Amino acid sequence: MSENRLIIDPKTCIGCEKCVEVCPFGALEMEGKLAVVNDNCTFCGACVPVCPVDAITLRRADKEGGPQAGHRGVWVFGEQKGGEIQPVVFELIAEGRKLADKLAEPLAVVVVGHDLDAACQDLLAYPVDSVLQVESPDLAIYAAEPYSKVIADLVRGRRPSVFLAGATAIGRSFLSRVAVEIGTGLTADCTGLDIIDGLLHQTRPAFGGNIMATILTPNHRPQMATVRHKVFRAAGRDGGRDGQVDKIRVVDQGLLVSRTKRLDFLPDEETTVNLTEADIIVSGGRGLGKPENFALIEQLARTLGGAVGSSRAAVDAGWIPYSHQVGQTGKTVGPKLYIACGISGAIQHQVGMNSSDVIVAINKDPEAPIFQIATFGIVGDLFEVVPALIEEANKR
Repeated sequence: MSENRLIIDPKTCIGCEKCVEVCPFGALEMEGKLAVVNDNCTFCGACVPVCPVDAITLRRADKEGGPQAGHRGVWVFGEQKGGEIQPVVFELIAEGRKLADKLAEPLAVVVVGHDLDAACQDLLAYPVDSVLQVESPDLAIYAAEPYSKVIADLVRGRRPSVFLAGATAIGRSFLSRVAVEIGTGLTADCTGLDIIDGLLHQTRPAFGGNIMATILTPNHRPQMATVRHKVFRAAGRDGGRDGQVDKIRVVDQGLLVSRTKRLDFLPDEETTVNLTEADIIVSGGRGLGKPENFALIEQLARTLGGAVGSSRAAVDAGWIPYSHQVGQTGKTVGPKLYIACGISGAIQHQVGMNSSDVIVAINKDPEAPIFQIATFGIVGDLFEVVPALIEEANKR
């Protein structure tokens, strides 16, 4: 079979129109009491599971004739800063390993930069099959243009089936360029990944976090996604594999040309622990009433050795800088302990912190959504509860 086909069995179809209602592309319509397919069909498969009588069959092209032809392997972008592999990479390795095993394909980490031999060798201690080390002095400092050109060239030559990167400032800036360069799709800010029927199911919040959308790339390769930090558990060291580093030197100097140049780097001066890496986070929301009351949140965070977070409402009100915002439009965190003070817990906030090990919610409203995901809920005035927590923590 050389092409994808969506087949509706006329003998089985009962004309219920459920497939017509669910099709996102208007590719299904009714002719009398029979559903038929028109030219808008993208073979996404959304109609197949909703048919109550199993009248719909999706037949995908064979590998020899379909988009999968010649594509093999799951790639993870090994983001590094100053020669240090970033924490999100180890989360991607853990998830990439699961995907690679389901596909029965190898897992590789792609590291781009200069003088990174030690970092690449260390990656072999994790559950990867290989490390692709792209080496050039011109790649020592990240720049979106040469990075995207070099990686797009590598993708064309080696043809992976899946390519993942962290939804970081770097991952977001270069992977979209790669997708355009090679003509494939990209799903940004994923919070869930899975392999079903050989396709990468990429799940992310949509419409302000009110729904979760699952996106497929059936007709192009590689299937590409950026993944939020702290969504998945990080991989541990796995000494049972016999991987190797494939050192790739950039020969085509045209790939290294950049129209921008970094003049200087000014690090963000955090007053507390780095939010995304903190084991303990104390967050404040609209319930604090005014910006001065964030001092109470900061005091509890200092007492516990944690970081200060906030809801979007507090940031929008100008009570605290955006760098502290947790949620869909802020940072995704996964600490051992997350204390939400005066935060109602809208779905947009939950997306950014619901993977925390223990969630403690403090709110006067017993119906606040935050209590639905909290490990421990305290219905009460945060201005009474938080000082009591600080006092008790100081005793211990």
